[in-house]
Amino acid sequence: MSRAHIQLPLTRRRFMRLIAGTTAAGIMGNWPALQSLAAEGISLEYRVNAYIRKLRRAGRIPSDEQTAWSVYDFTTGHKLVSINEDQPLQAASMIKPFLAQAYFFRHRANKHRYPYDKRVKLKMESMIRHSDNSAANFFINRIGRDFPVNQRPREVERVLKRHACGIFQQTSIVEFIPHGGRSYRNKASAHDYSRFLCAMCGNRLPYAGEIKHYMGLPNRDRIQDGAAGVSRNVRLYHKTGTTAHLCGDMGVLEAKGRNGRRYRYTFIGIIQKAARPGDYGFWMRDRGNVIREVSGLVYTFMRKRHNLVF
Repeated sequence: MSRAHIQLPLTRRRFMRLIAGTTAAGIMGNWPALQSLAAEGISLEYRVNAYIRKLRRAGRIPSDEQTAWSVYDFTTGHKLVSINEDQPLQAASMIKPFLAQAYFFRHRANKHRYPYDKRVKLKMESMIRHSDNSAANFFINRIGRDFPVNQRPREVERVLKRHACGIFQQTSIVEFIPHGGRSYRNKASAHDYSRFLCAMCGNRLPYAGEIKHYMGLPNRDRIQDGAAGVSRNVRLYHKTGTTAHLCGDMGVLEAKGRNGRRYRYTFIGIIQKAARPGDYGFWMRDRGNVIREVSGLVYTFMRKRHNLVF
């Protein structure tokens, strides 16, 4: 009788040999190598962490840049990736859905003083879909209308923590978005975004469906657009954030399984640089592509996990 074949677990040395090819072949756009990573029997967090470490060794992500990553699988109820998840980083425009949520807390308490009328709806779409900074400042002013102007950003933070302190644990809102969008002082963590997205999708926040609507309107993203391996059939609800020091995106993907069911997971990717890059345009595009590459790695993992369509 022949003995059954036993597949040995993937060792760290074997895994590092596997991803070594990403440098030799050029990491950028090396999708077959990333597919190989996702095909092996190791945790998703290990794969993401190993890939980022490989980028650092290759010099693509230098030592003055922090990254944070988070993935939560709604189907299994498991957090699959938690890398620097509780580190507060610049929020940039990713703070804008939080501003919308703070306004809805106000609206729920007093619909007359904080109406959700046509003007407010247009402002909210402009803020989230088109990332309009003046619309964001409109909401900060409305939410903090009973306070001196310089205290209004802090009042937004207080409203969020008063009503949902368990979600906005590392969120700090201290400034309006300045002219030109150079917002460096407002902060949040990848974990805050993850908790918010989970509560939004679970309808555990007032008017969560409205915020989800605005986050689902078509616009440019770093999770699906240009991300090799991510299905075009995925429904995405997201918000990007960009400054001269930060490149990020946070969102929920709803992917279709071959059984016809929908499978949801969160994806948050943030890269923050200590010093302003010499070539901001190149830096923003390249780090956006890093986020896309990791998103593709994650989708390939989820595709195998839940038998998703491509």
